[in-house]
Amino acid sequence: MKSIFRFLFSALLLISPTFSKAQQETGEDYVTQTLKYDNFTYKPNIRTVQFHQVGFEYLAPIIDLHGADQLELNFDDLDAEHKQYSIAFAYCNADWSPSNLMVSEYLEGYYEINLNNNFSYSMNTFQKYTYYNIIFPLNNVRFTKSGNYVVYVYENGDKQNLVLSRRFMVYDSKAKIEASVRQPIAGENQFSQQQIDFKVTGVNYLLNNPYKDLHVVIMQNHRWDNAVMDIKPTFLSGNSVDYSLIDACIFNGGNEFRYFDVRSTRFLTERVKELYRDQNNRMHAVVVNEENKKNKPYLFYNDINGEYLIRNTETTGHPDTEADYVEVHFFIPYPEPEPKGNFYILGRLTDWRMNANSKMTYNEKRYGYETTLYLKQGYYNYMYVLSSDDYKGGDHTIIDGSFFDTENEYDILVYHRQFGTYHDQLIAHKRFSSFKR
Repeated sequence: MKSIFRFLFSALLLISPTFSKAQQETGEDYVTQTLKYDNFTYKPNIRTVQFHQVGFEYLAPIIDLHGADQLELNFDDLDAEHKQYSIAFAYCNADWSPSNLMVSEYLEGYYEINLNNNFSYSMNTFQKYTYYNIIFPLNNVRFTKSGNYVVYVYENGDKQNLVLSRRFMVYDSKAKIEASVRQPIAGENQFSQQQIDFKVTGVNYLLNNPYKDLHVVIMQNHRWDNAVMDIKPTFLSGNSVDYSLIDACIFNGGNEFRYFDVRSTRFLTERVKELYRDQNNRMHAVVVNEENKKNKPYLFYNDINGEYLIRNTETTGHPDTEADYVEVHFFIPYPEPEPKGNFYILGRLTDWRMNANSKMTYNEKRYGYETTLYLKQGYYNYMYVLSSDDYKGGDHTIIDGSFFDTENEYDILVYHRQFGTYHDQLIAHKRFSSFKR
């Protein structure tokens, strides 16, 4: 009987987690009182959070409900101690609000997994850290519903002691998506933007009332900060729903991402002009002075669409535990401070978040914006964005310009809430590139 009560109590905690205020730290937005159903790091000692499909470090965490794909979550704890971390899962609606489903309705097996045996200490590094890693679903952890999920990590068995949270999606293919990328029709933005046209067709599955029950999301380069949500159909044809000529499906093409390489701390690598150690033996890398590419012609080169890759070329061991941390210095010339906003560094290296950690400051002596990020050795993509009174979402066209020709990766997610149910199934997913060369 006691075990039954313990089971019900743990299930209740997972359904409606409430969390205390985390400690506020200089340089990051660590204050929160509740679980954010979003990609968020709650503690300043947690760094280099990576979450992707196993074997595909650049792919968004989206897996097939009936497939064999798994997801891998790993992160570093710079306190360099062994801590009692655990993970649990929350199920969300299509708009990422918490669902009313009970845990037993979307999960089979263990509702919580501890990471007691899933850690390694760093080796041969000046910055000591503990590396944690978990792969799921497993034989004893299986998702039973398609839709939106959040995995969250907490400490000492206390769900009020949050560490990090990450979004992922599980789809059950009940519809197919046909999609294309084209230039917007006429207008001044036809050479700078990309328009997505697509059609959703049910496969032995009836798309009832698509104007009300279908919820469609388009992501560009796995980003949630500029994702297009809840797009309405253009017209219907039988069991097909057409989405074309919709202004909401237009994205800035942007530019190929900027990049730098700190896989080595002994030799200057691509786009790094200086390496040195300070008096505390901490390594510094100075990125080459940037240039404003807004008015320059578009130039194609292969990038990784804002992602990063952890590597250390000076060791033959595992990079996740033998890559060190480096203070990386950025500077971009700018004639005078922006009066109505500020510049930020955006990419997976800053969790696509504009906050105190990614914010740049204006140096009046150097006439430009600068900042320093403490990053693990590897290869990084990034861009500069301006958040202003007129463009709060982050405008990357000010520094990097925007071109229709730019290679971007898109994901279309189609959710459907069947009549009489109270959760949003993810019935279709399509990943495609704008690259047509």
